[in-house]
Formats: sequence, C-alpha cells, structure tokens
Amino acid sequence: QVQLLESGGGTVQPGGSLRLSCAISGRADSLHRMSWFRQTPGKEREFVATVTTSGSQTWVADSMRGRFTISRDNAKNMVFLQMDSLRQEDTAIYYCAQYKSGSAVVASAYDYWGQGTQVTVSS
Repeated sequence: QVQLLESGGGTVQPGGSLRLSCAISGRADSLHRMSWFRQTPGKEREFVATVTTSGSQTWVADSMRGRFTISRDNAKNMVFLQMDSLRQEDTAIYYCAQYKSGSAVVASAYDYWGQGTQVTVSS
C-alpha cells in the first residue's frame, strides 16, 4: 500500500506563489510517474502536471504552462508543484497521484491518491 500526503496549500493573493509538496510512503518497490490534479466543486478532477520516474521529463497543462513547475526528489520520496503567478481560477483542491497505466492526463490512469490540499487565490 502506498500513502501520499500533500501539504503546502493555503490562501494567497492573485499573482502570488505557493509550493505544494507530496510525500510518498509505504510500499516503494519501484518508482512511478507522478502527477498533480486539481478539483473544484461540481467538476471532474483536472490534470495539472506530470513528471516521469527519473524526473527528467515533465508536462504541464496548457492553461498552467509557464506558471506551474513540477519536480521530484526521489532520494526523499517527494514530488513538488511550484505555482507562480496564481490566478483566482487556480482555486481548487490539489491532489497528488501515482500513475498506474493509460493516458497520464486522465484521473482513471492513477491508482493512489492523496487526501488533497486546498489552494485559495483571493484578494
């Protein structure tokens, strides 16, 4: 069993920055692609960013590219999401997820999820 624990959420003004962290624990017999998703009430979970097992390749959703950066530290079993130039529409619960199979931009491809961390962008 794998446990994912997000932290770093909070309230920030538009234009501000936050850095989310995801701690990976439990069974760790191999590395997996890791991603961040976000969700607002009444909407499906939305892909944010993904990073390969080595961390050498990343992909960020179009609306967040240039503002969000995903990274990982395999020695510390951590995944990060640096969010800059935040906008009110970035307000959501952000989830860390471990990839299983399929398209990396859809939630069904992931088998382990954290409990989420709330990000609120408000003036």
